Amino acid sequence: MALGKLIKLSAVATALMLAGCGGDLVVNAGSNDNGGNNGGGVTPPPISACPTFATQGTSLAGVSKTVCEISGTITADTRLTADIAWSLSGKVTVGNDNANSATLTIEPGTTVFGKSGADYLVIARGSKIQAVGTVDAPIVMTSVNDMLGLSDEESSAEWGGLVLLGNAPSNKCDQAALDSCEIQAEGEAGPYGGADEEDSSGALKYVQVRYAGFEVIPDNELNGITFAGVGRGTEVEYIQVHNNLDDGVEFFGGTVDAKYVVLTGNRDDSLDWADGWTGRMQHVLVRHNPNDTKANRGIEADNQSGNFTAEPVSKPRIANMTIIGNNFDGEDDSEGVLLRAGTAAELYNFIVTGPQGMGECFEVNNDESVANTQNGEIVFRNSILDCAEPTKNSVDASDNVTLDAQAWFLAQPGNSIGDALLGGYVPAPNSPALGNGYNVANNVDPWFDNVDYIGAFDGETDWTVGWTVGIHPEDDLAACPAGTTEVNSLSGRLNCQLTGDITSNVTLAAGADYVLSGRVRIGADNTASATLSIEPGVRIYGKSGADFLVITRGSKIDANGTAANPIVMTSVQDVIGSPTAAGQWGGLVLLGNAPSNKCNQADLASCEIQAEGEAGPYGGANWEDNSGRLNYVVVKHAGFEVIPDNELNGITFAGVGSGTQCSNIQVHQNVDDGIEMFGGAVNCKNVVLTANGDDSVDWADGWKGKLQFVLVKHAADGAKANRGIEADNQSGNFTAEPVSNPTIANMTIIGNSFDGDDDSEGVLLRAGTNAQLANFLITGPDTMGECLEFDSDETKALAAAGTLTMTHSVIACAEPFKGDLGNGTTTEQWFLGQTGNSVAANQAAVLDGIFTIDATTPKDMSASDSFFDAVDFVGAVKAGNDWTAGWAVGLDD
Repeated sequence: MALGKLIKLSAVATALMLAGCGGDLVVNAGSNDNGGNNGGGVTPPPISACPTFATQGTSLAGVSKTVCEISGTITADTRLTADIAWSLSGKVTVGNDNANSATLTIEPGTTVFGKSGADYLVIARGSKIQAVGTVDAPIVMTSVNDMLGLSDEESSAEWGGLVLLGNAPSNKCDQAALDSCEIQAEGEAGPYGGADEEDSSGALKYVQVRYAGFEVIPDNELNGITFAGVGRGTEVEYIQVHNNLDDGVEFFGGTVDAKYVVLTGNRDDSLDWADGWTGRMQHVLVRHNPNDTKANRGIEADNQSGNFTAEPVSKPRIANMTIIGNNFDGEDDSEGVLLRAGTAAELYNFIVTGPQGMGECFEVNNDESVANTQNGEIVFRNSILDCAEPTKNSVDASDNVTLDAQAWFLAQPGNSIGDALLGGYVPAPNSPALGNGYNVANNVDPWFDNVDYIGAFDGETDWTVGWTVGIHPEDDLAACPAGTTEVNSLSGRLNCQLTGDITSNVTLAAGADYVLSGRVRIGADNTASATLSIEPGVRIYGKSGADFLVITRGSKIDANGTAANPIVMTSVQDVIGSPTAAGQWGGLVLLGNAPSNKCNQADLASCEIQAEGEAGPYGGANWEDNSGRLNYVVVKHAGFEVIPDNELNGITFAGVGSGTQCSNIQVHQNVDDGIEMFGGAVNCKNVVLTANGDDSVDWADGWKGKLQFVLVKHAADGAKANRGIEADNQSGNFTAEPVSNPTIANMTIIGNSFDGDDDSEGVLLRAGTNAQLANFLITGPDTMGECLEFDSDETKALAAAGTLTMTHSVIACAEPFKGDLGNGTTTEQWFLGQTGNSVAANQAAVLDGIFTIDATTPKDMSASDSFFDAVDFVGAVKAGNDWTAGWAVGLDD
């Protein structure tokens, strides 16, 4: 468990302990606004006393409102006001079942929260909820963790959820005696079902339900919002369920309709129906967690699990839905639409899409539902499947295909399989979704809005803005941060320029794009030191090759992104949507005070080596020097030739010390090397190097750092590439001290077919370098060049003496080795003589995409060095533990 999560849990535990003792919750956990509105645009009135139906609750740190607790069964009309934070205690039920009926009214901007999974809200049959917020002041139902600022994009199941129980029909009722129907809802919420299709359970408008879905009883988690036997007299518009453990919304029978529905980050199905639901929906956005957290289907649909032909058959009408999956690959993958258990449905104007690792996007399962595709009871038209695996066929017990799903889908009017051209979830101006929708309002049912587009959005208006949580970046800044200057916008938002030498601390806040003008240096060499802090999600771009960023000796960069919001350094072409290429801007250079063998070793303190690209001097006496932090940082399309024959690397580490933190970094499509280390001792984990034009990892001049989990993938189209590793001691003095001697574990190198002056190759160790290598996997197409070579007598001698090692590794190349050690031993003989090494047939024998499938036993590097993690695989990445997911680019080709 991550340290941050432990701290959060510890804070919650402390808070709850204090609450149990009758004390105030005084955890200083930060803001309670996690992207939505705990109170929306409403300014809280002064502290209020609790009304007679509630009891005084314990105060919450960071929350200025009085906390009032409600419990038990509410049998009189009750109003929850926005000046109070309302705490649920256990199962809170509005009304008794069709008796002592009551209406619970919740004002705009009100927050209702649960402290544990046992806390949830139920609207009983015959009673109502009138939760009507506004776009500026939505009603938020959430957890105490969220109130304390402790919930994040990995949070769920922190309280129960919302359950509406109605008197509308279900096919689990005795259809001859609907008036006496009593079906028990999940989570022991109470009975539902009846004869009234027009039944009203009230209204939900501009309502968020966050972080719910606790397992109330074993194997029985609540949905974010449960509609059980709810009738069409209920008004449902602008609702969101975010990060629920179970389904987002689920309909058990009933006839309730809904418009403008957002279902984000839910761990099971986003929309689930069963037991005869015949309602309608329009304008629905489903987005699985972009961090590839657990998710299942956008839609999972049944008639009745115990009786596939039960009447009335589930047959909703749904129009204008966008489903965006993720890469979650588990027992239940992220998928699109599954129709099964005898359900019928009318589906219009759908977009189903997701990343390459998403599962199938459309499937029909079981004979009764398959029959419904043939008899017109399932309609699916004017829709786009934009998926690596668009469909999955239906088969019988003998694996005979009973429905060719793709052929059926394409035979329906207006359907296509291909790129939906979405920008996020909104269609781009040239998207085939625009203008090709089916007019459901005119042709099927006037309840629907009259639209002509496919998916949930028209390409112009984003109806989620202002009232939802978790899907929009930070609000745009009103002004540029200190140390930057506003310039004309090229990206459609505030553009702030950095220029020259910056000698005071600067923070690049989220909410703007940042433009480099020429060489931008942070600090002055070991004199006026400064720190450049960069918030998650920030984008920095250069307009030309002369634009690059340098962190000088004695200064720091604190670029700490997240998987969901990496920090991106890129080109203006990328920002404005023009074609991208290598060399469109400079790159990132870190200059440190750690030693290099180009320094005078007798006077390291006065060392000044000039870095490439006239970036500035580096080198010194401090192996533990700290240049700051890089975490979740992506550098794209860089490497311009700043001066003749001198291109910048994507990221240059020059004399950078081991005190620098480096993890989750990527260089994509650089002209020169991906990363290059000139001396120093910097260590990095989780490194992705894709489509770079020269070497992916390059070192020289005495580097003695460490790397683990390094994925190199040369361009899939065979574009220019050279070596996965090109390694030197010092080109001018092969025996210079200290000798380059890094330790690298768990590296995958995937070459390509480039054949030029410098071919795509694997590992070249030369110019006197030493190295300790383990758990490598080197492969590529048959046209790739050699995969392991030694050059220079000094490096060959180190290998022959056993000082240079490479163990527990696999080479799967058509030309695996080149040369010898100069002592009668070939490179191949040396490699196979090392512990645990082998040669495999080809790329398909060792990799599935980027994932290792070779079963070679790895070396446990953690036994001798705590920097390294113990692993059960060789290579960089294995299925089920894809650390590249959600933030790295260029791996889908």
